[in-house]
Amino acid sequence: MFSPRVRRGGALAAAALSGALVLSACGSGSDTDRGASPDTRTVTDVTGTSVAVPESPRKVVTLSEPTLDAALALGVEPAGTAAGRGQKGVSTYLADRAAKAEVVATTAEPDLEKLAALRPDLILLDETTGSKRFVDKLRSIAPTVVTAKLNEDWKKAFTATADALNKKPQGEQLLAGLDADAAKAKARLGDRAGAVVSVVRWQNGAPSVVGKGNGHVGSTLSLLGLRRPEDQQGQGVGHSEPVSLEKLGTIDGDWLFFGALGDRAAGEKALGEARKVPGFDALKAERDGHVVVVEGSAWNSAGGPIAARTVLDDVTRALAG
Repeated sequence: MFSPRVRRGGALAAAALSGALVLSACGSGSDTDRGASPDTRTVTDVTGTSVAVPESPRKVVTLSEPTLDAALALGVEPAGTAAGRGQKGVSTYLADRAAKAEVVATTAEPDLEKLAALRPDLILLDETTGSKRFVDKLRSIAPTVVTAKLNEDWKKAFTATADALNKKPQGEQLLAGLDADAAKAKARLGDRAGAVVSVVRWQNGAPSVVGKGNGHVGSTLSLLGLRRPEDQQGQGVGHSEPVSLEKLGTIDGDWLFFGALGDRAAGEKALGEARKVPGFDALKAERDGHVVVVEGSAWNSAGGPIAARTVLDDVTRALAG
């Protein structure tokens, strides 16, 4: 559960924050109270708020994994961003691309002092992050666009982010390329087309189902014509759904894509732990040698086109050889 607490600094830090807020509010603006100038354009975000955003934003802060993924895919390296889910720094699958971005938030809340000190001209987030609780405060710092509701179709969320960055045509071209590559990959699957594919994250000694619904995992697997186990069908009720060890068999499939919060090395370590759990060796995917360790930060995040590309490449490599 997200904590509503915001870390507070001392008197000097508070003064610095106040000054940054005032400067930012005077210099960039954000909502309907401020009309669009010649170098701004207006977008309406998912909260129904009209936001005057820069035509060519130069200092972007992304406060969620999907908005960071989207910005990087569109060639925009943010000045500030949020730590990956369960990680201290940027999601490992994006870390190299976002090497210059300062971490100014967790998945639970933003550090408003650090964020204001960056003097951004655009802030992007969605409802996958606890920063959504601070939208009013964020809007006092810079124009702030909430790009997507929770459990939104990831392509729709990505398109909204591309629009906020004034890169909608580039975003549409990127999605078209991804769909075309998925169609080619599907043709390569041969007799493995229609296989049942399970996706889990191993954490605290047990699995959780991830990638249900219209996220980048579920939609990519659907494009490939692959099916999910019965308990992984439909829309998820949250980011992940824990599975008790008594129901371990429900995560089985022809293939099991297995990760942990973090990189592939974290997934390898978790698989070693899972193989000590009674019943894991009875899974069909384990018996057939079809457990594939993946970079969990890409598969288990609420991602964007870079994460979707990772899923596509991993599945194609495993099933098509």
